[in-house]
Amino acid sequence: MSTPEKQNKKGLSAQKYLEIAEIKDGVAIMKNGSMKAILMVSSINFALKSIDEQDAIIYHYQSFLNSLDFSIQIVINSRQLNLDNYLQVLKDQEEKQMNELLRMQTSSYIEYIQGLVKMANIVSKTFYIVIPFSVSETKGGAMSVLSGSGSSSKLMSNRATFEKYKDQLFQRVDHVIENLSGTGLRMTMLNTQELIELYYNLYNPEISEKKGLADMADLDLAR
Repeated sequence: MSTPEKQNKKGLSAQKYLEIAEIKDGVAIMKNGSMKAILMVSSINFALKSIDEQDAIIYHYQSFLNSLDFSIQIVINSRQLNLDNYLQVLKDQEEKQMNELLRMQTSSYIEYIQGLVKMANIVSKTFYIVIPFSVSETKGGAMSVLSGSGSSSKLMSNRATFEKYKDQLFQRVDHVIENLSGTGLRMTMLNTQELIELYYNLYNPEISEKKGLADMADLDLAR
C-alpha cells in the first residue's frame, strides 16, 4: 500500500511531463514559452437545418477557415455521463416526499434512469477551440526563443512582456469569435478557474468523476 509521501512524490514526478508551466489571466503558459487560450463552443444540429441554412453554415465556416492566418486546434472531449449525484438528489427527494403518489412516481423515475444508464452508454460531448500564440511568431521572436528569452520563466517574470503577448493572443480569440459566430455557434473563453478545472479533469478523469475537482490550493499547476 502506497503512503501519502509516495503518492505525493508520484504526483510531483508526473507534473514533469506536463507541458503547462502556469495558468493565469485566462491563459495557459507552456514550458516552451508559448501561450494558449481556449474557447468553449456550443453545438448545432446540422441535420435538422433546412438546405438553405446548411449551405449558409458551410459558407460561413469556409469563410472562417480562409480568414485564418494562424493555426487552431478543434478538440472534442467525450466523457461517459455520471448520473450518481443526480440519482442521489432524487433519492433524497423521495425520502422527504410526504405525498405517497409523488413518492411512488419519484421511485419509478429513479428506476427508469438507473435502467437507462445500464442499457445505454450515455456520453456527453464538449467542444473546444484551442488558440495558440508563440513568441517565435513575432518579429525577432525566433532569435529570442533560440537565445532562451522565450522560455516560460522569462515570460512569467516580465509582466509587461506577458501583457504584450497576451493582447496579441486575445486579438486572435476575438478574430475567431467574430468570424465563426456567423455559423450560429456560441463561444466563450475559459477563465483561469475554468482552465484549471478543464486540465485537471483531462489529466485525472477517474478522480474528477468520483470526487470532483480538488481544492484550488491543492492544485499545483504552476510547476
